[in-house]
Amino acid sequence: MKQLNRRQFLKRGSALLAAGSLPFSLVEVAFGKGSEENFTFAYISDSHITHVKGNQFVRNWDRGLIRAVAETNLMDPRPDFTFYGGDIAQLGKPEEIDHGLDILGGLKGKLHYVMGEHDYYVDLGDYWRKQLGPDWHSFDHKGVHFVVLNSILTHKEWMHKKWDSGMDRMKQMARLDNPNGSPFLVGEEQRTWLKNDLAKVSRDTPVIVFSHSPLQKIYKGWNFWTDDAEQVQALLKPFKKVTVLYGHVHQIQYNQIDNISFHAVMATAWPWPYPSTYKQAESHLPKLTIEMNRADPFHERDATGWQFINVATGNVDMHYLLPDNQNRIVGFDATKGHPVDKQYQIAENRIPPQIHY
Repeated sequence: MKQLNRRQFLKRGSALLAAGSLPFSLVEVAFGKGSEENFTFAYISDSHITHVKGNQFVRNWDRGLIRAVAETNLMDPRPDFTFYGGDIAQLGKPEEIDHGLDILGGLKGKLHYVMGEHDYYVDLGDYWRKQLGPDWHSFDHKGVHFVVLNSILTHKEWMHKKWDSGMDRMKQMARLDNPNGSPFLVGEEQRTWLKNDLAKVSRDTPVIVFSHSPLQKIYKGWNFWTDDAEQVQALLKPFKKVTVLYGHVHQIQYNQIDNISFHAVMATAWPWPYPSTYKQAESHLPKLTIEMNRADPFHERDATGWQFINVATGNVDMHYLLPDNQNRIVGFDATKGHPVDKQYQIAENRIPPQIHY
């Protein structure tokens, strides 16, 4: 496979941005043992396809996904596969999921899916599974163990209480700040499966986990939160190199907890503001995030962009390519043992990630 180095990729990425590109991610996994072991995969997330009526959909959202698919297909070298990070639909309607899958069907190569809460709560994921299969699984690819989790389950008492309809339940979870919602969970059944799955994996094998919610506790008021995050983290703790990639938050976030590096990817639909910019939020900026230099919730493309993710020797460097703003790099600093945003982390009034050792 032809190897695309970082400088070549970023040069090409800048050209795409000049043409008005929308978000997707290219991930390079590099082990330094020869190009035959290096590979890339792409990442697209959070399209929120919204059905209006008949064959009409909100154009901003489906056009974002169309553009991401087109640009992923232009990648050279070709990604080995593509991940979709959840929330194909806005309200989980079959029309929305089908429209999103029709667009994603244009992608070349293998495609893996993560379930988002917007795909799930109208029918508890029945239609999504009918179209796409199991909502958690694992696989190995060129020396890396990949795990896909459904992290948007919730407590059974809430999930199965009497609702006027499945859509009523869906709308409780669709709002950013609804106090009638419920925190997300991976859940006991899935944690047991994960424990058994990881028992077969060498502790030296790099592990990359895909979830929709962050698998950490960032901001409960907006459900940037997974209630059993610590229990999932405990299962990942024995491994030397673990990375968790997630969507859901529609913004740049990163963090290091023990051996686990966390990185958010951005959305093809819209940005969420940070809580500090949202007057209804009682709390301020979550301590686990670095605030972006763009947080205008009234700009329809503010905080959207795409990422080149370089996984070198098991650690992730995120290259955020941001239209109409300065690009950013969040790189893993081996001497410090956690990701560092050298430009923004040292600036005044910036809050560095909270590190747990």
